[in-house]
Amino acid sequence: MISRKIGILIIFVLTAFTSFAQEKFTLSGTIKDNKSNETLIAVNIYIPSLKIGTTTNEYGFYSLTIPKGEHQIEISYVGYQTIQQTVLLNQNTKMNFSLSEGEGQELQEVVIKENKGKVNIKSPEMSANKLSIATIKKMPVVLGEVDVLKSILLLPGVTNAGEGASGFNVRGGGADQNLILLDEATIFNSSHVFGFFSVFNPDAIKDLKLYKGGIPARFGGRASSVLDIYQKDGNSKEFHVNGGIGLISSRLLAEGPLVKDKGSFLIGGRASYAHLFLKLSEDQKDNSAYFYDLNTKLSYKLNDNNSLYLSGYFGRDVFSLNKSFTNIYGNSTLNLRWNHLYSDKLFSNLSLIYSDYYYGLDLDFVGFKWDSGIQNYNIKYDFKHYISDKFKLSYGLNGIYYKFNPGTIKPSGPDSGINPDQLDKKYAFEPSVYIDAENQLSKKITIAYGLRYSLFYRLGPSSVNLYENNNPVLFDSDMQIYEKATPIGTEYYGKNKSIKDYNNLEPRFSVSYQLNDDEALKASYNRMAQYLQLISNTSSPTPLDVWMPSDTYIKPQIADQVALGYFRNIKSGAYSLEVETYYKEIQNRLDYIDGADLIANNAIEQVILNGQMRAYGLEIMVKKNEGKFNGWISYTLSKSEQQTPGRTPEETGINNGQWYNSAYDKTHNLAITSTYNLNEKWSFGANFALQSGMPVTYPNGQYEYLGITVPSYGLRNGNRLPAYHHLDVSATLTPRKNKDRNWKGEWVFSIYNLYNRKNAASINFRQNVDTGDNEAVKTSIFGIVPAVSYNFRF
Repeated sequence: MISRKIGILIIFVLTAFTSFAQEKFTLSGTIKDNKSNETLIAVNIYIPSLKIGTTTNEYGFYSLTIPKGEHQIEISYVGYQTIQQTVLLNQNTKMNFSLSEGEGQELQEVVIKENKGKVNIKSPEMSANKLSIATIKKMPVVLGEVDVLKSILLLPGVTNAGEGASGFNVRGGGADQNLILLDEATIFNSSHVFGFFSVFNPDAIKDLKLYKGGIPARFGGRASSVLDIYQKDGNSKEFHVNGGIGLISSRLLAEGPLVKDKGSFLIGGRASYAHLFLKLSEDQKDNSAYFYDLNTKLSYKLNDNNSLYLSGYFGRDVFSLNKSFTNIYGNSTLNLRWNHLYSDKLFSNLSLIYSDYYYGLDLDFVGFKWDSGIQNYNIKYDFKHYISDKFKLSYGLNGIYYKFNPGTIKPSGPDSGINPDQLDKKYAFEPSVYIDAENQLSKKITIAYGLRYSLFYRLGPSSVNLYENNNPVLFDSDMQIYEKATPIGTEYYGKNKSIKDYNNLEPRFSVSYQLNDDEALKASYNRMAQYLQLISNTSSPTPLDVWMPSDTYIKPQIADQVALGYFRNIKSGAYSLEVETYYKEIQNRLDYIDGADLIANNAIEQVILNGQMRAYGLEIMVKKNEGKFNGWISYTLSKSEQQTPGRTPEETGINNGQWYNSAYDKTHNLAITSTYNLNEKWSFGANFALQSGMPVTYPNGQYEYLGITVPSYGLRNGNRLPAYHHLDVSATLTPRKNKDRNWKGEWVFSIYNLYNRKNAASINFRQNVDTGDNEAVKTSIFGIVPAVSYNFRF
């Protein structure tokens, strides 16, 4: 009898649970731009009465499971109007939304108001910054060219290696520790003209996001950050052309429907022509320095559940001096993607990706050419599973095959019949799987946690040097210096034979604790494994640098980072405050012995030592999000250090085994950016940047040897360049007659480095040939640079 009652009770509970479950339904769909049908990334969908919400994924899709009934939903996105709409939900429903720019208005049951770029308090995501292209285009930059990478230098925790330097540094890490993705394809060199411009055409970019910490498990392969950039899909409603004409470069982009509301195309080109002015000078007519690139994308919606995308990028830089020195380098990428919606709760994306970085050098005056590069073939399959209103999963797998060409050296000019000298090509395979979860535990606490499992196989065919005691670097205790070891033999590995393998578990965790509707505390931890190493002894990457895979002697870098932050919206989001502190440790960071020769070195293991890095700091960012005048102030106080101790008690290591400033250490970093919209005709922008000088090594004495004065140097990175700072301003003129015609144009006037600060790119020491005195010579790249450009659209 008792067992019967228990059975009835169980049936009752299960029935009640089933009934309760049936009272919830899923609202899903896609959110797009009203004018172009461009899908929008990271749009906020929020139910105020339930205090739950979600965001659109990288393809504009959202899914939210909520109780049956009538609900008011709020859809907001920075730079667009916020929509508030009442929805009656009594079954699973697909509902697409289109967002518009412009003035707020009211339309029956739909209320539209201006969106404010306030902080997402509930999300556990932290150490991430998202910038809209509209914001980036208002920033004044050098030579009038809008630049994506220069804009992120105004964010807290982000610095560079000086004026005209390529790459960027995040939280004290090297430029090679940043994973840069364009439509999911890896970009190995993000700069044109040795760092003056970035490879990203702003007209073709839809969205960008920089992760400095708390990095989701779907990303891997780099130790410091991820810069995730997506190209626009193209306008599937109307044909449009836009572009710009500047002093040294111009760009043109066309987009339009293949099939209206279903398919679209985008093609954009950009090229510089400053080298043409060199031809006007007799002394410079044989010199050239220019770049060009091409962005393409095809998008097609097969049906409500399937979409295809084909995107690509191709860019080249050409630098030539008197026809005796020619340097050509650049990136090429191609990505074929298939989006499939298995259900209103399960979204998937399958990508086939090709990426290539090429570097070519023709030294006609010494009679040889040098070609090098890195290629990778990548297949990845990602899933996003919206299980409930408070729980969602992301999971997937990834496999990357690498081909490295450190250098092919051959005679320049006509075929001489001499066989090229080939440095050993290298091959590697990097598979991984991951799972990420986001779980709202209560109204105040939301957590995100995940795990990535990565493997790395260094593959043949290749010959590996063998050394006595497996030690390619020797220490001379009498001279107190490190020296190259002589191989005692080699071991050959055939095609696809594993030379060395590694595997790593990479946990990720973040949590948000909501103090109230406007304040939250957040914390995060992530571990990242980096299996590729950039062989470089410069603080700023150059095209001459070579990427190398981890192998028997080069271990993968392992980064562990923790962060704690306080986030607050002030005056209903009119202002926002973000404060974060972080600590990061990196194992197996490469260091180089004194006098290391890295170029065309077929035994790089003979000049490198394994060390470690650590970085810690405090970041503060205050933003004004609305009104005619808006912008932000960011300040970072930080420290970045490196240590390479001796391997035995007799060895000195680097800098006597003590911690020393890394090449990327910037104690102070202040950035201010602002825009002021005076009226419909005029808007103004200003940027100010102030950073501590870069660590450098100065000579601390000299001696004479055979009549030659030889400088002697102190401890590595024991000195600094002078502080780096500049002020940039811009004014944009938009004619009022734009409203009445299809052709819309604007003039952008800018001045880079308004007060003509001569920032030091380097300081070199030499002996004056006339006086014989020692002197320091500062090299500066830019003074004041005025520019004007014309942008148009029709």
